[in-house]
Amino acid sequence: MEALNSTISLQKPSTGQLVRYPPSPPATENSSRRQSRTGSDFDIQRPSYDNDEPETGGTSIYPLPPRSKPDNKVLSEDFKTPDSHVVRDPRLIRLTGVHPFNVEAPLSELYNEGFLTTKDLHYVRNHGPVPRVEDADIMDWEFSIEGMVDNPIKMSLAQLLNDYEQVTYPITLVCAGNRRKEQNVVRKTKGFSWGAAGLSTALWTGVVMGDLLRAARPKRGAKYACFEGADKLPNGYYGTSVKLNWAMDPNKGILVAHRMNGEVLPPDHGKPLRVVVPGQIGGRSVKWLKRIIITAEASDNWYHIYDNRVLPTMVSPEMSADLPDTWKDERYAIYDLNTNSATCFPAHDERLSLTQSPESYRVRGYAYAGGGKRVTRVEATLDQGKTWMLANISYPEDQYRLAPENEELYGGRLDMSWRENCFCWCFWDIDIPVSQLQAASDILVRSMDESMMVQPRDMYWSVLGMMNNPWFRVVIHNEGHTLRFEHPTQPALIPGGWMERVKKAGGNLSNGHWGDKLSGEEEEAVQEEPAKEICMINKDINRTITIDELRKHDGEAEPWFVVNGQVYDGTKFLEGHPGGAASIFGAAGQDASEEFLAIHSENAKAMLVDYHVGTLDEASRAILASGEVEAPQDSEPRLTFLQSKVWSKAILSAKKKISNDTKVFTFDLEHAEQASGLPIGQHLMMRLRDPVTREAIIRSYTPLSETSEKGKLQVLIKIYYDTPGRKGGKMTQALDAIPIGHFVDFKGPVGKFEYLGRGICTISGQQREVKRFIMICGGSGITPIFQVLRAVLTDREDPTSCLVIDGNRVEEDILCKEELDNMVVDNAHKCRLLYTLSQPSPSWTGLQGRINKELLEKEVGLCKTVNGEDLVLICGPEPLEKSIHSILKGLSWKDDDVLFF
Repeated sequence: MEALNSTISLQKPSTGQLVRYPPSPPATENSSRRQSRTGSDFDIQRPSYDNDEPETGGTSIYPLPPRSKPDNKVLSEDFKTPDSHVVRDPRLIRLTGVHPFNVEAPLSELYNEGFLTTKDLHYVRNHGPVPRVEDADIMDWEFSIEGMVDNPIKMSLAQLLNDYEQVTYPITLVCAGNRRKEQNVVRKTKGFSWGAAGLSTALWTGVVMGDLLRAARPKRGAKYACFEGADKLPNGYYGTSVKLNWAMDPNKGILVAHRMNGEVLPPDHGKPLRVVVPGQIGGRSVKWLKRIIITAEASDNWYHIYDNRVLPTMVSPEMSADLPDTWKDERYAIYDLNTNSATCFPAHDERLSLTQSPESYRVRGYAYAGGGKRVTRVEATLDQGKTWMLANISYPEDQYRLAPENEELYGGRLDMSWRENCFCWCFWDIDIPVSQLQAASDILVRSMDESMMVQPRDMYWSVLGMMNNPWFRVVIHNEGHTLRFEHPTQPALIPGGWMERVKKAGGNLSNGHWGDKLSGEEEEAVQEEPAKEICMINKDINRTITIDELRKHDGEAEPWFVVNGQVYDGTKFLEGHPGGAASIFGAAGQDASEEFLAIHSENAKAMLVDYHVGTLDEASRAILASGEVEAPQDSEPRLTFLQSKVWSKAILSAKKKISNDTKVFTFDLEHAEQASGLPIGQHLMMRLRDPVTREAIIRSYTPLSETSEKGKLQVLIKIYYDTPGRKGGKMTQALDAIPIGHFVDFKGPVGKFEYLGRGICTISGQQREVKRFIMICGGSGITPIFQVLRAVLTDREDPTSCLVIDGNRVEEDILCKEELDNMVVDNAHKCRLLYTLSQPSPSWTGLQGRINKELLEKEVGLCKTVNGEDLVLICGPEPLEKSIHSILKGLSWKDDDVLFF
């Protein structure tokens, strides 16, 4: 380990000058607050802490944070999102559209802030909406330590401050996706495009994780500490884990932190409590901490399994969707950061005058390593690796090791003298003669850590695009009297960089020579297969539509909706839509792209041409893209769970196995007194995300729950597993895989049929009186049939009679049989129930065979309905429905008297 610098001076990386950190602040009325205090004495409920007033006197021998911007506010882009309460800096570069908020600072501005990053420019990785916590509620925030512990703990932030020693450490956090844009240019990964500024450093104040865990007393056999936040996401709460011995080791420096640079944690950074894991990827530092669970195995949280992994490079995005065991392999999970570096100056597109510049130019940048290792070497080359030059390295982190004994900073003990681990970035610089830059075509930089792990020359591409750390290359363009410098990429969708330029010119970025064509190398014509697209627009329509015009059509009169930026009028299809008019009303005034494209067939997509009315203008698209509409977090609890235009989240609380491939999934609604709001005969939509592609999986189901039941929702689902030669069901297998406690999105109701009771129903809004229901179903198609049948049979005043024919393969496949039998026993005078099996056992005494013409001819017969008094309800697999429809048409049944659920 390199010896510590004993001087109180330090080379500040942004200027190269020797300075003290910082000049003494001016005297203020609060200067008397600087005396040493224990963590339990300071007032965390102050909305911010004056970060120019650290609890040290005079000139500091270590870096202190730059001043934050006082004029930041809620940005206009966030007004229409769930993050409308969060103050942000407009300089941050948004990487994933408007919402969720994933950003990095411009690289030059990040570097120029120096060793510590203000909250304004600190990178942010959010998976969804930011939980809203008012200042007045901070002290009451609770979290628990549970699982394999002898002493489970539940405590508030006030207790954490009062009962445990506070410490303050400088820690660099790095997103595992830092520099991912480079991988995305080579070949698109499943991640969005981080530039080289996906890292930041701050002073974090909190409690050492090991102190908390020792108080909880982990049991023998416990090996992991799992962390879970309060952020509600499409696949449950965000959670992950680290090894328990790491969490308990003081050398690892893991904190439960409540302050950042002396201030209460900003909302984007975990207000009011988070985990900070030094030396590991930022994805392990869970924000908005609610639970620490001690376990024998690594976390089974969706985000631990399907995020922050480096799969083998031969696994393509297409292959990865079919490799659940590969995703769950802990060998591919990322913990410690790898060694990495980047050049910050010269900046991208910076120009250096050859006539006015000094004799040399100072090339500067950052480097970091993982797991507490120190970066020991940074080297630059001007001849693509034939020869190398050694750069100077400065370690601002070391200055904190020189702090006086018992020094306190922001209410926490600053004692790093005993620890040699390095958890912060360092800065390198090298003076290069301008004449050498003029003669070179590029500058390449690499770093090495104390274990002699050096950055690789070439990229290791992987499906998630994480841990990208090949040599950082800046191209030099000699343009007459000026040198122009070009970085590899620019973040997000910002154009620029030599990698994009080379790829557009036909260069092969994977050829080991940065895409440059070698002498004698033949030009290869690479043609990409054109994407197969279905035309969904009327090319003769050139109308531009604004958001105000769209919102005039957000009701049931002329409902307009948007798919892929195009506007459609659903009025003409209200009666013909298979899901009923409610499906279109629910999309009115909304961007329905995700739902429409996930649910509808190619034929349905082609039909959109007939309903196309124009194109939404760019400004309006940005407004619609501002994130999903969610109920305000401080609104009154809703009595009805389902909403027609907004996805609502329910928690999976139980799974009950009914047969080998069927389960009842129980979901907890938002509160115990909430009803589902689903009318009898209608269904709801459920949404999950594909664990790999992140595409929405949306399917419609009819719950088993009584419509009057409150607080719970029960859905019976047949799971279609993968079999040799046949893919299973995306949604059913995804549901089967999610753990208890996972969120699922719901929307509705939808459907064109509704049973109002006592023989009265509506079909596409038209009322009809029915004297007999003929219900024909197979497999899990019993669920909508069951719902209507239960309504008829549990109402003693309902005169409607029912015939139910339920076809299955074997007796074990008959779903809800006990419930059906019990209902019919008590109502034999108005219901006849028939089961038929295609593969019966020898003990089966009921009907045998499929639901065929002979059976329907005998039990249903020719259509004799008068004034629509008989109505056939059909639900089952598509081949069964088609077969029954064809047979009934042969028996003179009209389509008006046959309804497919």
